Amino acid sequence: MAVELYSEDFDPWALVARAERDIPAEARGAASVFVGRMRDFNEDDTVTGLFLEHYPGMTERELERIVAEAESRWPLLGCLVAHRVGDVRPGDALVLVATWSAHRIAARDACSDILERLKHEAPFWKRERLADGSDRWVEKNTPGF
Repeated sequence: MAVELYSEDFDPWALVARAERDIPAEARGAASVFVGRMRDFNEDDTVTGLFLEHYPGMTERELERIVAEAESRWPLLGCLVAHRVGDVRPGDALVLVATWSAHRIAARDACSDILERLKHEAPFWKRERLADGSDRWVEKNTPGF
């Protein structure tokens, strides 16, 4: 399990490749990877930036708790959660959730569960910068559709 916070843009696929080196290839029957990037719109407005605030230490502990609970529910071989904090630009990677298991359903369901819990339970506060120069707090997550 790894939980990593980044204050600069990160390459999610490089992190996935790095994490896979620690999991025996012959055991990896399935991997499930979700990469979320910042959009340049929200609630019918153009968004030019986002600032993610967090409590150092507390946020990592909460993410680790979410991952540990997933690891207790599914037979995972590995798990990686990476998340941005600070200033983010449209197109930057915001979140990476990757899970590995011997079987696809465990990898897929664990990845989905971690992502949804992260969206609703992890202590991040988001402030968007709008194209008109104003800013606003994000009060709710968008539906996952």
